[in-house]
Amino acid sequence: MSSRSASKKRLIPLPVQMLIGLALGVGCGMVAPALATKLMPVGTAFVQAVKMIVVPLVFTAITLGIYQMGHNARALGRVSAISMIYFFVATLVSIVIGLGLNAIFHPGLGANLAAAHASAKPIAASVDWTKFFLDMIPSNIFAAMSGSNLLPVLVVAVLLGMALSAIGERAKPLVGVLDALMGAVFKLTDWIISLSPIAIFAIIAWLFATQGVGTILALVKLVGTMYLGLGVLLVLFWILLKAIGEKPLATTRAISEPVILAFATRSSEATLPLHMEKLIAMGVPKAIASVVLPLGYAFNRDGSIMYFALAVGFLADAYHVPLDMPTLLSIVLVTTLASKGSANVPSGGLVAIAMVLTTIGVPIEALAIIAGVDAFLDMGRTAINVFSNTVAIKLVMKLAGIPYESPEAVQAALAESDAGQSAVASHAHGQEFPA
Repeated sequence: MSSRSASKKRLIPLPVQMLIGLALGVGCGMVAPALATKLMPVGTAFVQAVKMIVVPLVFTAITLGIYQMGHNARALGRVSAISMIYFFVATLVSIVIGLGLNAIFHPGLGANLAAAHASAKPIAASVDWTKFFLDMIPSNIFAAMSGSNLLPVLVVAVLLGMALSAIGERAKPLVGVLDALMGAVFKLTDWIISLSPIAIFAIIAWLFATQGVGTILALVKLVGTMYLGLGVLLVLFWILLKAIGEKPLATTRAISEPVILAFATRSSEATLPLHMEKLIAMGVPKAIASVVLPLGYAFNRDGSIMYFALAVGFLADAYHVPLDMPTLLSIVLVTTLASKGSANVPSGGLVAIAMVLTTIGVPIEALAIIAGVDAFLDMGRTAINVFSNTVAIKLVMKLAGIPYESPEAVQAALAESDAGQSAVASHAHGQEFPA
């Protein structure tokens, strides 16, 4: 059963259930912290269950998408070029917004960093670029799939999809197997996501019980400034959607479930299967969703990047490092590179911020002061990352001249899914990438 069909049969829509779980989690964490601290395994089990299906979903989706696009190399090149150009433009805009908000509000002035040196944990201050590129070519694809780094999986999937397209008719048996596997993964996604309100309750309860509102109040100005920045990004995305002929509020409602899930779990990986299914239900061709979305999750993290720039400005002010024009240009350049290079390294966000702090002369130990509220900051920026990639896909389709699938075709696919077939598998065979 597709998530859309399932939501119609629920007395309470799934997004509303998620919000109820979030509200109850806040109450439980504040009123019964002893109970709330014991609920974390419930949330962890949910996130792990979703991550369990991410690798097979990304691998099959990318392989099938590239296989279908392989019949039209010109369209493949056009979509890839538009996607990467947009990702870098959006990165620069996000950095400027973060630095601009810091220049207006200066949340770091007067911050007490006395405890930072004592509580800081060592963290890498740079990305090994040679290792970065070599890691994208796995010596063992099964070992790569068992890890948390999706980039080598993506590379292998792209190459396999191109190879399958090149061998013609002989590829059809394997394509059928991958198609069936992807359909099964989508069905499994529906089952797991139906439990998301319970998981959200457990995660939020644990978060408030262990971190508490006092931690937020200690850096309330930074938290408020960042969420103001996320609001600015959201408005810009709405304007962009309107400019390309989309309905901003309708798009927001259609993608609300993965956005709320991202906010509560603070995990982009946890939203990827549901996000892809929602896009396909909205009429986005599977070939587009299967290729652009995983790329966007790796390289298009506008909410996170805006926060990187704001956090660097915050810590620079706290250490009284002057943000003159050369320093600002260094922040823009290094943040742009670091945000891409840290996509496949552990604690990538902290690595990116650490790289920029090193560049402008701020001690890396300063990261400790924002670590206490990072969980709450992470909720908002992860949700915006999900919405940003929705906008990216719609923009790519507009600029590349790719039409949506008809509502009739989407509904037929969903109906077949309810009968036991995948919404993706129902129209995968014979579908070529639009010219």
